[in-house]
Amino acid sequence: MPSPASTRFTLRKALRRFRRNRRGSAVVEFALVAPIFFALLFAIIETALVFLAGQVLETVTQNSARVVLTGQAQSGSVTVCAVSGVSTPCTQATFKTYVCSQIPALFDCSKLYVDVASFSSFSGVTLSTHIDGSGNFDTTMGYSPGSAGDIVVVRLFYQWPLFVTGLGYNISNLTGNKRLLVATAAFKNEPY
Repeated sequence: MPSPASTRFTLRKALRRFRRNRRGSAVVEFALVAPIFFALLFAIIETALVFLAGQVLETVTQNSARVVLTGQAQSGSVTVCAVSGVSTPCTQATFKTYVCSQIPALFDCSKLYVDVASFSSFSGVTLSTHIDGSGNFDTTMGYSPGSAGDIVVVRLFYQWPLFVTGLGYNISNLTGNKRLLVATAAFKNEPY
């Protein structure tokens, strides 16, 4: 029978044994590194999604602007902006409906805003940012596709929601953790 003096528990021995034991070190190291790793991973994914959405919005803007460029939106010569099957010149609502028909499932059309402005020369083009000083989005949009030879600027706006902003990575430019995506096409109308 061992003597009680040799099996005596001391705090010093316990600490020494704890320092030498390495069985749980991988779990502890992972617990320290994992939050930083996942925060970085989610920030990269969200940034990639914002860039992808911006590129898709640019493509839709270019395709939609082609209808104004060629005069189809102004003359109603095709059924681009047809209401009940009758070809008519586009209004702001019918042009937005046409734009929404080209948008993939990535976007919610109710959150899309369309602004079409015409100018007499390129030097006369002035555009507002549609973001006020408080970071709110100004939804006042116009629709003026111009006539043959006019300078036209077609812009699409979309408020993209952000989710990773609480981890110290914030690319929002609107209140409510949203990023305003803007796609622009500027051109001179063809002589239709």
